[in-house]
Formats: sequence, C-alpha cells, structure tokens
Amino acid sequence: MTEPLLRSAEAPVLVGRTGELHALLDAVTHPPSVAFVEGEAGIGKTRLIREALGHPSVRGRRVLLGTCQPLREPFPYGPVFDLLRRLAKRLPTGLDPVCGALRPYLPELAGSLPPGPEPLRDLRAGRHQLFRAVRALLEALGGVVIVVEDLHWADDGTRDLLRFLVDDPPDGLAVVLGYRREDLPGAGLPLGRAYRHPPGTTSVLIPLGPLDVPSVRSLYASLTASAEASGEFAAELHRRTAGIPLVLEEVIRALPGDVRQRWRDVEAGRDALDEMEVPALLRDAIADRMAGLSPAAADAVRAAAVLQVPAGERLIAAVMDGPGTPALSPNGATRGTSGPPNGTADGTADGAAAALREALRAGVLHESGADRYGFRHSLARQAVYAALPGPDRHRLHRRAREVLAAEQPQPLVQLAHHARQAGPVSEWQRYAEAAAASAREMGDVALAVQVLEELLSDARLERLECARIAAELSRDAVVGLAHRRATRLLSRVVRDDRIPEGLRGEIRLNLGLLLYNQAGNYTEGRVATELAVEELRDRPALAARGMAALAFPSWDVHPLATCERWIERAEELVAGEGDPALRTAVRGNHLALRMSTGDPEAAAAAERLIREAGADSDVRQVARACGNFAEAATSLGHYAAAWRYRAEGRRLAAQCGAAFFEGIVEGTALRLEWYAGRWTGLAERARHTLEVVQGVSGIAADARLVLGLLASARGEWDEAVEQLEAAGLADPGNAPAPILACASAATARLHLARGEPEAGCAEAESGVARIRRKGVWVWAGDLAPMAVAALVRAGRPENGARIADEFAAGIEGRDAPLARAALRACRGVLAAASGRQDEAAEVFGAAREAYAALPQPYSAARTGEAAARCRLAAGLPDASEELAAVAEEFAALGATRDAARCRRVLRGSGVVLPSRRGRRGYGDALSPRETEVARLVALGRTNREIADVLFLSPRTVEQHVARVLRKLNVSSREEIALPGTA
Repeated sequence: MTEPLLRSAEAPVLVGRTGELHALLDAVTHPPSVAFVEGEAGIGKTRLIREALGHPSVRGRRVLLGTCQPLREPFPYGPVFDLLRRLAKRLPTGLDPVCGALRPYLPELAGSLPPGPEPLRDLRAGRHQLFRAVRALLEALGGVVIVVEDLHWADDGTRDLLRFLVDDPPDGLAVVLGYRREDLPGAGLPLGRAYRHPPGTTSVLIPLGPLDVPSVRSLYASLTASAEASGEFAAELHRRTAGIPLVLEEVIRALPGDVRQRWRDVEAGRDALDEMEVPALLRDAIADRMAGLSPAAADAVRAAAVLQVPAGERLIAAVMDGPGTPALSPNGATRGTSGPPNGTADGTADGAAAALREALRAGVLHESGADRYGFRHSLARQAVYAALPGPDRHRLHRRAREVLAAEQPQPLVQLAHHARQAGPVSEWQRYAEAAAASAREMGDVALAVQVLEELLSDARLERLECARIAAELSRDAVVGLAHRRATRLLSRVVRDDRIPEGLRGEIRLNLGLLLYNQAGNYTEGRVATELAVEELRDRPALAARGMAALAFPSWDVHPLATCERWIERAEELVAGEGDPALRTAVRGNHLALRMSTGDPEAAAAAERLIREAGADSDVRQVARACGNFAEAATSLGHYAAAWRYRAEGRRLAAQCGAAFFEGIVEGTALRLEWYAGRWTGLAERARHTLEVVQGVSGIAADARLVLGLLASARGEWDEAVEQLEAAGLADPGNAPAPILACASAATARLHLARGEPEAGCAEAESGVARIRRKGVWVWAGDLAPMAVAALVRAGRPENGARIADEFAAGIEGRDAPLARAALRACRGVLAAASGRQDEAAEVFGAAREAYAALPQPYSAARTGEAAARCRLAAGLPDASEELAAVAEEFAALGATRDAARCRRVLRGSGVVLPSRRGRRGYGDALSPRETEVARLVALGRTNREIADVLFLSPRTVEQHVARVLRKLNVSSREEIALPGTA
C-alpha cells in the first residue's frame, strides 16, 4: 500500500493530532533536531508534517522537501539531492570549498557552487567528502528544515547520508523523517542502526495511531461542513475504518449526500455503509499490497477475508486455498492432508504459519488478540473479498462451513453467513433460525433481529416460509431499537395478499407497533394496527393486543372516549384467554390509560399488576407496562412513583433483552431529572440518549424536550427553538401528546421573552386546542399557566380565565398534583392581571409550596418570583429579599436568564444587590457573570443578544467580553470555546 496511492483531498482542519503537532513544532523550532514521524499508510504523517511547516512559528525558516520512491534500482542519495535542487539561484556566497563536491550531483546549482575538488580514488573517502559537502551547504544556509518522507523506501546511501547529518547536525538544522515501520528493511530501524542523539540535539519520536471516536466525529463535521456525527454513527465509522484518517475521509466522501446530512440517523448511515463499494484509492492500495505477497501468504489473506471475523491460526490454515491445505479436526487439531498446499513448503501447519507471518509483516493482516488475526479495518477485508472470483469465494465459504460445523458449540451466526454464501437456502435458513433462537435465549434480541433481517431479505425464500420468518422477526423487532430495515421488510411482506390472513394480521400488527413506537409514524401506525385488527378476526387474542395498542392515549388525535372504547373491546376478548402474557399486555395498557387520565384508583391496581406478575412470559409485558406507568406518573407529577416504576421497568427490560423498553424509562428519566432540578450534566446525558436510541421517536422526543427546556432557561433561544421543534412541534400529528403540551408551553414562554406576545398566544392556544380535542386535561400541567399568562400579556384576560375554568373542570376529581399546582398558578396570573396584588401574591405563594412539594424547583422558583414581584408592586415588606433569594435559586439551577431577570427587577426598584463574588476578585479565573458571557460568546451571540439574555447594557457586556478575552489569553471571540471543550 503506497502513500502516493492513498493521497486525496484532505479535511479542512487537522483533527485529533494536537499533542503530536506540538511535539513536532517543538522539535522543528529548536534546532539542531531530528523528528521521527512514524505510522502506517494513510495515518496522516504527510498531513501532520505539512501542518507543522505551515505554522506561524516556522515562518522565515527555509524548508526543503524530499520523498523516497519505491524504485527497484534506487538512485543513491536521490531524495537528499532532490530537495537540494530546490535551492537553485538561492545559494549564499562564500561557501566552504568542499561544497564543490556537489557539482556532479547538482548541475542546476553548478554556477553557484565552488570549483569541484580533485576526485578521490578511495570510494569511501569520496563518499565522506560528499557527505561533508552536504553538511557544509546546509550549515551555510542556516535555519533549514529538511523533510524526507517515505524513508522506508530509501536506499542504503540515503540512510547513511541522513545518519551522518543527524549524528553531527549543523546548529540551525532540523530534520524531519517520515516512514512506515512495518516496511523498513532489515531490523526495522529508520536509519539502519540504532540512533542516539548527540548532546545538544533535540530528538523526538512521534508515532501516529488511529483517531479515537471523538476525533472521528470532528473529522466528519470538518469534511461535511455539518454538525458532528452522532456518537454511535462515529463509533460505526471507527469500527469499519479503524480510525485511519485517509480511509475515513474516503468513506465519508463516498456517503450519499442525504445520509451525510441526516447524521443523527444511525440506521440509515449503517445501511449506506453496508451498500458502499470500497473506495477506489483504498482498493488499489490493497491490490498493490497483495501483489507483493507470496502465493501462500496471499492465500492466508484470502482465507481471513472469507472468514470475515478475526480467526485463529489453525482456522485460517484450514480454510486456506490449495489441495493440501490442512483442515481442523473436531477438537481443533490439524488433520493430515493429501499433499502440500499451494505456495507452502511442506503442506503442514508450519507452512501455513509461515504464510501468515508474511502477511502480518507486510501489514496486510493484523493481530487483534491472542491467536486472532484479521484486517486493520473492514474495508480492507472487503477489498480482498471483492477481488476473489465467484467460484473461489464459494469454495472457501464451503470449506469454512465444514470446519466450523465441527466445533462445539457451533458458531451459528458464522455458519449462517457461510451457508448463505455457499450452500442451499434451506441450510442457510436452518442455521439462521437456530442463531436467532440462540441469541433470543441469551437476551440478545438485537442480534436475533439482525440475523432474521438478513434471512428475510433473500428472494429465494418460499412465500409461506417468508411469512413465517417475517412473523418471527416482527415479534423480536418490536422490543428493539433499530427499526428501519425491519419496517421496510415487513411492509413488503404484508403487501402479499396470498399469505394467510391471520398470519398477515400478526405481522401487520407488529409492523404497526414498530411504526408507532420506534419510527414515530403515528398515522401509518394507527392505520396498520386497525387493518391488523380486522385481519385477526379469527385470532381474537392478537386482535385484543391490537385494540389495546389503539387505546394508548398519547399516540394520536383521537379523543379519550375512542381510546376507552378500544380498551373495553380488548378486555372483553381476553376475559377467557389462557395466555398470561396477553392478559398482562391488555391489562397494562388499560391501567396506563387510567393512570394517564389521573384515575385515583389506577396506581394501586398498577402495583398489584407488578406484584402478581411471576410467569416468565409476563416479564416483557410488565416491563413495557412499567415504562408506560412511569411516563403517566411523570405527566401527573407523581415523581417518586415514576422513579419507582422506572427502576422496576429497567430491571425487567434488561432481564428479557427488551432494549426499547429500557429506552422508554431512560427517556422518562431525563424529564424527571429536569423537573427535579438536577440539571448538571443533563444536556450531555440527553445527547447520549439520542445517540443510543438511534432516533426512536418517543424516547428521542423526551431528550429533545429536555435539551430545549435547558437551552430556554439559559437564554440560548435558537438552540431552544430547534430542539423544541424536533421534540414534536414540527410534526404534532406524530408526537406524544404530553411532550407536545410541555413543548408548546416552553415555546410560548420563549416568544414572550422575545417580546412576541401574539406568537406566544398562538402557540399556547394551539397546545390547549390539542388538549381539548383529546380531553385529558391533566396533561396541561406545564401548559395551562403559560397559556393564561400569554393571553393576559396579549390583553385578553377573559380568554385566559376561560382556559383556567376549563382546566379546573378537566382535573376535578383527578389524582394530578402537578395540575393542581398549575391551577393555583393560573389563578395567581389572573389575580395579578386584575390588580389584586395581595391576593395574587398569596395564591402564587400557595402554588410555590405545591410545586416545591412535588418537588419541581424551577416552577417553584418561577411562582416564587411572581409572588415576590406582586409583593414588591404592593409595597409589602421583605419583598426585595424574597426576590433576591429567588434569583439565587435560579442561579443555583443554572437558569441564567431567569436569575438575570430577577436582578434587573431589583435594580429597577432601587435595591442594592450584594456582590456575587463571595471573595474579593477572581484573579485570572472567570467570575460567574464572565462565565455566562463566555458561554454565550462561544455560541456565536452578539453583544446585543447577550445583553438581551442577561438584562445588561451592551456597554457592560463589551467590558465583560474584554475581560474574558484577556483571562482566556485569546485574541478573538472565535477562539472562545464552550466550557468543557478544547
């Protein structure tokens, strides 16, 4: 694999090499020095060197570049003379006479060189004279950096010359040598012998390794000029490319444009990677490496490519091509063969081992653990595999299948893979279904889904077998996270009217659940589920499961009464059903429906369901029910109960391998943390959840909502709008209703903060209209106070009063502590609007106590602020102290804008605020206010925008920004990074 073959357009910025760059710059700028830059092909040696040479600290120094070439008959000293030729017409005068020895080698410089000395008869003396001439010329130039790349291809003469220079370098000389250690001749020493730098010389070894996953994310952002790839997609890219920069660049550029922009869609990215051909540069480089191997070593590489996963020496030997290749006995020992294999010396395991060692030394194969050998990255394996002719591939797959079938226990997934490539479809089907069953038994449902998806995608399956496997896949897929491929395959199957209706109905039912839960396509999910219920008329148990799904209240726009009719029909169908799992599924949905509406008796019934579920078949359904109970309790304000349901649901979901149910309770946990005021690290946790759940709708909506709420509280309005739109407001027909209500409230508040009361009213009224259509007013706990406040702000208090009355009637008799606290807040807004400040302060105070009891500290602080401002307006004593205390509560939470708003009110009232410093000055550390300013600057906000968020004057912000720049020792706003980033 040659470096020239691997070079292509590079990323705009150097990624993941900060330490290495600083080490190289330190060497180059402190001559005399020598820097050894080593790493495999494509790792970025040339890019690092070029980045260092372009650094401002190297400006003014003369840089001479030379490259060794992979010539069969290398020209002695060629790379050094090539770089010296670049000095034409730029030589100083008064050169040492010994420099004349260079005339025969550098005719371009002859006019500037001294006369040539008399030729020496002793070749060794002549060579020494030549070396002295090169050193003298470099010394005369002063401040020179010479770079020799691809030193692994250097001839012995060039190595000797370079060794001469670095053993006694001129004072101003910096030498940079780049090479691949695995391609160095002999003992693998860059200069032929061990190098020990002389006193006074700087020497550094800079080994370049693969990029890590965070650096892969940054490289993705740099190449696509978009946001960073999700952590999971970056991990997938890292796995396939081993983090080698050039391979990464080729793969990222080869991704379809729509996939590059939909970087959060991990499943789409994985599909694109699966379908991608090996980039031409990499394919040619692998072919070049393979051409240099002996036939036996090439056979070992091909065997490893067919085996797909890293394998042991004996397994590779058994699969290697050739009539006499040794095979493995059932116990793993090698069996005798009829003759020597192709390219090996004696047909024994020793011959295969020698071939494997050659492939390892050449860097085509790599050791990936104890007695495990494979490729550096999957694309290298693909390149070798794709070059195999069809008959050869099939033969090697058959050999692999035969050998692996003798192992105990059998590696079923690998056997399924080899049977697919080389056997009849019936054999592949047998192994694949066995592998899925084994994975399911071990709790690895994701692997079961992956295996069955592969099987179902084969067009050779008979119709009924296809339908049967589709039903099996659908049962597993509904409890997993990945859904795109399964949804596509199942949609194709249910379009076949020749499949028995009951079987088609089961597949369609699970397809509907996938569309609902994972894909977030409520409209199509509802249609599919309703069709499935009709097709399952002769399978009442499954029909009941579909009806219970249609009864789930937060899924669509149907009113509560429709949901109640569906669940009643489902309960009737399962009344005499013997399957406990089915009864649990229906009962769990019924209780979730009742709990979601604030039924006072639902919680006790839910506890009984959890307590009484004991059969193994119930575990999955109880886990699902616990996730729904946690969601319902969160919307009602029963946070302690929600945490308890979450813990139980998480435990049961992990027990049965149901990743989707685990995700549900994790999404709910994010909202619980938000309500509880535990905001430190919450944004990072929400982003991590987004990466893990791969865009699964309901769980992603929780994470997006929390990110939007956090951004809004900090005054990051653009980020807040983006996240709240993504949480569901951009497509309200396909978003969970409780999430939508909370997102509407946050967006309305944001509009009011921006001085847009009409927009705030419109958003709030839209949210209220959705609640009104559904008929579940307990979900309006976040929304109702904001809707009333927006209408009052817009001069329509009577409309606000009507919403408050509707809200009160809707929650009457319901067990919904959040809604009850919110109703008090509504009454406080209306009292303040009518000028009854004393009454408003008292009502807001009661709301504050109710919120604090939940606990919901942010809402408690907001109603506490409202109470204090009413008292301040009424001239009541201690009002300013109350408001100052609330400002500190906001600051402790991280609600930057709310704290600043309280302080602005106090300043406007003539109250002198105590210093927030806590001590005299912060030295070179940022003060709390400077930290807030720095964060907003890093987000790209102007001084005017920062002033609006923090309720400061632009002049004050300008002063803060100046201090931030000075303390961070940066010269521009663009160099200010978000806290925690580099």
